[in-house]
Amino acid sequence: MVRPSAAESRPIMANPSPFLTDIWYFALPSTALKRGGMLARTLLGQPVLFARDNDGQAFALRDICPHRGIPLSCGRFDGREVECRYHGWRFDAAGACTAIPSLVPDQDFDLTRIKVRRHPVSEAQGNLWIWMGEGPPEGEPPQMPDMDGRVPNMTETMAFPCPVDHAVIGLMDPAHGPFVHQSWFWRSSRSIHEKSKAFGPAPLGFAMKRHRPSSNSAAYRLLGGAPETEITFRLPGIRVEHIAAGRHRIVNLTTVTPVDATNTEVTNSFYWTLGWADLARPVLRRFVRRFLGQDRDVVVMQQQGLAHDPTLMLIKDADTQARWYHQLKNEHQRARAEGREFVNPVRDTVLRWRS
Repeated sequence: MVRPSAAESRPIMANPSPFLTDIWYFALPSTALKRGGMLARTLLGQPVLFARDNDGQAFALRDICPHRGIPLSCGRFDGREVECRYHGWRFDAAGACTAIPSLVPDQDFDLTRIKVRRHPVSEAQGNLWIWMGEGPPEGEPPQMPDMDGRVPNMTETMAFPCPVDHAVIGLMDPAHGPFVHQSWFWRSSRSIHEKSKAFGPAPLGFAMKRHRPSSNSAAYRLLGGAPETEITFRLPGIRVEHIAAGRHRIVNLTTVTPVDATNTEVTNSFYWTLGWADLARPVLRRFVRRFLGQDRDVVVMQQQGLAHDPTLMLIKDADTQARWYHQLKNEHQRARAEGREFVNPVRDTVLRWRS
């Protein structure tokens, strides 16, 4: 094997555990969960039942009845309690068992002994977030800047048949654009040129500091004026791009949520204050789906090579963000295991690459 040069290095791989825990994950758009309804999902390989009670409060339980193991989602929800399809056991929003119909009146049985695991959820700005971990939730999920009281103007979700790490690294990869996203409305392979961006640490991640968008990104020109953008990334797989164009603001939230070891869900949500963008939503949605589809198609091709377990390499500076991701992930796991504060390994720097 060729040894890495000064400009190359092998990736700093994360620990064998494929998923980070004790952290907030994007679960689903608020609109996907209706009042009095429930929805079964698989997140991090675990079955989760989401429900919204009659008061509009969302909650999440482990989607397994502790009696005989049938999914609780096979039963029914009356807006207050979930009833198991098999024997009618009932559970409230806290996961506490409230009724076992087979018990006769004189049988002494302590219902408080029976609980279904409850996952803390947080709902804000049109998004449902879930705390996946053993301990109590710490901090709050990320909030979209300048979008208080707003919900997404447009949301698209797409399944990526790949492990979460590859989906996340693709999300932050700055060099693939001219080759994967060749489109008249975005850029072409002929538009490639050198770029230089300043980066620094951010909560549980890093930020590409506020800057003028690159001249070869045609979509930004539709905003008019002199737009500026800041892009932040934070664990476990959350990218927020904040664009200021005169008096208007646009925020693009992209989240990467693992379904299981080989499947990932990518959700792209847009917030904007541009009135004309509402009218253009059908066209914009087509562009977003094509953009996400291009990323998905290339990771599908990538799986053919990854099936042979090759040794992978990351180069400077184009792959530095991918290196940071592995370092951040390792540090989060070590900090939790050692019971100490997270120490961000990212430092202020300038990265240069061609794209």
